[in-house]
Amino acid sequence: MTEMMRAVEISKPGGPEVLQLTQRPVPQPGHGEVVIKVAYAGVNRPDALQRAGAYDPPKGASDLPGLEASGEVVAVGAGVSGIAAGDQVCALLPGGGYAEYVATPAAHCLPVPAGLDLKQAACLPETFFTVWSNVFTRGGLKAGERFLVHGGSSGIGTTAIQLAKAFGARVFATAGSDDKCQACQDLGAERAINYRDEDFVKVLRDEGGADLVLDMVGGDYIPRNVKAMAEDGRLVQIAFLQGPKVELNFALMMVKRLTLTGSTLRPQSDLAKAQIARDLREAVWPLIEAGKVGPVMDSEFALEEAAAAHARMESSGHIGKIVLKVG
Repeated sequence: MTEMMRAVEISKPGGPEVLQLTQRPVPQPGHGEVVIKVAYAGVNRPDALQRAGAYDPPKGASDLPGLEASGEVVAVGAGVSGIAAGDQVCALLPGGGYAEYVATPAAHCLPVPAGLDLKQAACLPETFFTVWSNVFTRGGLKAGERFLVHGGSSGIGTTAIQLAKAFGARVFATAGSDDKCQACQDLGAERAINYRDEDFVKVLRDEGGADLVLDMVGGDYIPRNVKAMAEDGRLVQIAFLQGPKVELNFALMMVKRLTLTGSTLRPQSDLAKAQIARDLREAVWPLIEAGKVGPVMDSEFALEEAAAAHARMESSGHIGKIVLKVG
């Protein structure tokens, strides 16, 4: 490895234009860590929130954006077993993915699934860790249940639709155009609801209500979610694109015996993330390798075009994942 590397840093809080190419020292692996020579880095909403100054990195994490990447392991720290230099992996990162090299806990690395290339593999960690931990572990989705996911054409949404369908749930999704709704149905949604034309509350009530809702919108969607839920339903909140504060009538929660919960992935402990990685390798990686589940690709940008990648994501015109080509 060289001593210095190209990286994209957040020069100051602001819009996509504040993402600037720079030079940084190549990271060294700490105890339990590996260093990956990055081939591709995934672009995600939390990156944009961090860029805007609304999502600080955890203590000790890189200040560079980028929460997932794929590439080749080039250095291994003390205390690491089961992974070696030369292995091709995809990994959940504490930050730092927008760079030629990144350090991350070895336990957060997963092998590139058979049949996928490094570009596709870079799209897996952030969305699959998030969906697995919230839909299946926290939300307890079971076969036969009615599952509603908002933002069905996003990276999270396309992953959630596929996994819920693969595990036998009835899947409903919202999206903002007919093309996006068709993409959701092509991935396995039984019904895709164009929120500009239809009321998802009525659609779900007509079906008996949602047993589980995965929401990243927030705002006035929260009370509408509660109305759309079946008795003993669960709402899992993972983001607030329309804000976290809203007036809510909790009487419905009591009458219908609802569970309202949520989580964020990045601040969770290394041990918690390692457990999610183990669950994915056991339960989901075989589905990917069998071709039953996979990443949905939208577009690719060069590392130095990170600002354009963020503009594409924030336009909400994308369907699936956006990646940066680094190596």
